[in-house]
Amino acid sequence: MDEVKGWLFDVYDHPEGGIVLWVITDTGERLRLRMEFPITFYVAGDFKMLRAAWIFLKGKAQLTRSKRRDLFLGERDVMQVTLANDLKIIRELQVQFPFLDYYDVDIPITLRFIAHTNVHLLGRCRITLAQPRVGNREWIQSIEPLDSAWQLSPEPIPLHVMEITPNVDPAFGTPNRLKIKVEQGEYILNMEPLRPFLISLQADFRRFDPDLILTDHGDAWLFPKLTEWCKETGLHVDISRDKEREIQTKQAGSYFVYGQTIHRGAQSHLFGRWHIDRRNAMMFNEYGLEGVLEQARVTGIGAQEMARKSPGAGITAMQMVTALRTGVMIPLHKQQAEGRKTLASLVRADKGGLIYQPIVGLHRDVAQIDFTSMYPSIMVRHNISPEVTDREQAEPGLIPQTLKPLLEKRMQLKELISTLDERDCQMKLMKERSAALKWLLVVCFGYLGYKNARFGQIESHEMVTAISRELMLQAKEVAEDMGFVVLHMYVDSLFVQKDGLKEKQDFESLLKAITEQTKIPIMMEGVYRWVCFPPSRRDARIAVPNRYFGVLNNGDVKYRGIEARRRDIPLWVKKIQLEVLSCMAKARSLDEVPKYLPKINEMLNQAKRDLRNGHVPLEELVIIQSLSRIVEGYTSPSPAACAAMQLQATGREVAAGQFMRFVFVRGEERVRVWELGVDSRTTDVKRYCTMLDRAVSGLVSGFEKVEVV
Repeated sequence: MDEVKGWLFDVYDHPEGGIVLWVITDTGERLRLRMEFPITFYVAGDFKMLRAAWIFLKGKAQLTRSKRRDLFLGERDVMQVTLANDLKIIRELQVQFPFLDYYDVDIPITLRFIAHTNVHLLGRCRITLAQPRVGNREWIQSIEPLDSAWQLSPEPIPLHVMEITPNVDPAFGTPNRLKIKVEQGEYILNMEPLRPFLISLQADFRRFDPDLILTDHGDAWLFPKLTEWCKETGLHVDISRDKEREIQTKQAGSYFVYGQTIHRGAQSHLFGRWHIDRRNAMMFNEYGLEGVLEQARVTGIGAQEMARKSPGAGITAMQMVTALRTGVMIPLHKQQAEGRKTLASLVRADKGGLIYQPIVGLHRDVAQIDFTSMYPSIMVRHNISPEVTDREQAEPGLIPQTLKPLLEKRMQLKELISTLDERDCQMKLMKERSAALKWLLVVCFGYLGYKNARFGQIESHEMVTAISRELMLQAKEVAEDMGFVVLHMYVDSLFVQKDGLKEKQDFESLLKAITEQTKIPIMMEGVYRWVCFPPSRRDARIAVPNRYFGVLNNGDVKYRGIEARRRDIPLWVKKIQLEVLSCMAKARSLDEVPKYLPKINEMLNQAKRDLRNGHVPLEELVIIQSLSRIVEGYTSPSPAACAAMQLQATGREVAAGQFMRFVFVRGEERVRVWELGVDSRTTDVKRYCTMLDRAVSGLVSGFEKVEVV
């Protein structure tokens, strides 16, 4: 029998049954293999109804009576159903018997495969090929892992990447050239005439055979257009590597979650190779391609799908794999509602994280210390999981089992990063991987209380915050007992100060004492030369808990909650604000900062002169805001709604959750949507100057009143 070693690249179901695996072999081949993979699900409920369902399925599936574990209800008598193919039977059964309880029916095929074989996506594996079937040698007899998703430095999968970028944003005009970038170099592909363009593109796909096509505007423009042009010309372009499968398109849609309306654009997925649209990838700006690959590796969701999903989908997938491996059934719908509470008990339970009102003003020599992944650490250490009633029990619950390896890998990555030189070529990739894991850990707490989470429970969610509040108070007491002043506490961070302590090593004894007391690791974020907690604009006597800025001892600036962190502030304002903050950072101490205020005043005035004289690129004045509802739902249209109305007037569709780009202009129109073109002579200079004044005064008002002109 033939044996193959390589990296598992992709897994998806085959229309005729079983699954398709793509493997990048050690010799560089891209192999398409098939594997028999029956699907098993479970049905529970009223016995008479189950008997009727048994009769309905007889002859269509393999049926067995069994006992399986429901996370909340315990052992249940179930009907075990195994299908070799024709998964449409699942839907027919649900329609025929809607009042039965269904388990393990909607699990993605990749997660079933990973749980069954322990082979993870992008991981190395050994495959034994079966004997030829009617002259076909593509069937797999067995597969086994050669590494783990939790290895700190896995052998990277050798991907061939092709980047495709149009010369014009399709929202503003019609592109006529594509810039193609591959390992061998870059070149321009003319899109006119159409037939030669399609023939050239097909030749390029065959010549370079990319594993990943990385595009700008590929989802909404390029791939839909390629499909349309192929039909128009009668030519064919093998965009998917699997010639038996066409491009899979997913429609755009809007949904409401965590108090926000989110719009997800249309998607174009390939088979046998990946497509990722950088403009339609949810967190691509946060952790890039390396972060997407890391999330695919640990969650089991394919890379092109993971790039477009939230980290919450990744956590849900990881919980599903844990459930499959531990014999816990996964319900189709969450079955447990929040228990009844009196108003008094609700107020006591639902308090969230601890927030300490910061001391307004400027402070020198301040250390910021953070609990490392506080909430997931609490969930693992205190065994917080919906099915665990005794927190001291030795057996970890489903949630801690899921989070522990993820938490350990993130800790190891952070430790490794701390040992690397900033110029090390690994630094960027390691930071992207660490950020990707961080986001999975960030959302795991929210999903513990999310109303639709399969394994969520609000009481467990509340227990985490209750423990976190207690740990923060313990940390505060430890710090104060050691003579520190606690200036601010925010959920998992403390800002502390003590006369004579200025360097990181001066605070080591404090970190050690807090860790010993809380049993949760805490780390030094940095020591500030000075930090400012600015007053609220509504009441100068109090500060805003999540707004601060300062300069670390190494000269780096750090800021939260100011204009530079907001999406709805134009780039021009953010650039000037950061230039001002960088200028302030040049001061070697807090006392020297006022010396730089005249220079800041000149920077501000020069920026305004540039704006009035038309020297600021219009792109830097664009404001981005999302539509919280459909346009017709606004009684008093916001600027974003006004921009959406302008787009609608041209026949374009807009949906709730979409981001609108616009520029403030003079006159009755007030705003001009960016896609329709903006005349620089109509820019509302006064409004932009007011925005700039507000941003800069928020930085310097604590030092001295800067005269703005």
